[in-house]
Amino acid sequence: MTPDDPQGASRISPNAARSLFRTALRDVLVFLAVLAVAGVVVGAVVDGLAGVWGALMGVGVAVIFSGTTVWSMWRTADSSPQALIAVVAGSWLAKMIVLFVLLLVLQSMDFYNKPVFGVVLIVGVLGSVVLDTLAVRRARIPYVDPR
Repeated sequence: MTPDDPQGASRISPNAARSLFRTALRDVLVFLAVLAVAGVVVGAVVDGLAGVWGALMGVGVAVIFSGTTVWSMWRTADSSPQALIAVVAGSWLAKMIVLFVLLLVLQSMDFYNKPVFGVVLIVGVLGSVVLDTLAVRRARIPYVDPR
């Protein structure tokens, strides 16, 4: 408490944002691990080894797509807002380039089941978005500075 902040209301725990991002990252990784197991089982039933490869690759791309954003925000949580935005935007651009090149390379290959890959990737990304949203909603970070 200070004279200009008698209730201590404008102080935000320096670990609050890190805690939010750590929780989101943990939840996403657990979800994607469960999705990998389920995807491999379904992929094996649908198309044998090609389905397994499709599921594993779909989860791998989902990890890169979803995990890198949360991880970069977690690593820069104590930085200035400009630094956080620069890192998140840079990581987004980098993963878009990697995704584009990866999909271009995979387009001509036939060792994996493309529908299984697509479904697992979409479920992984959408599930990650839902978990990130829930983590933000549960976080105890004030929206405004009461000063």
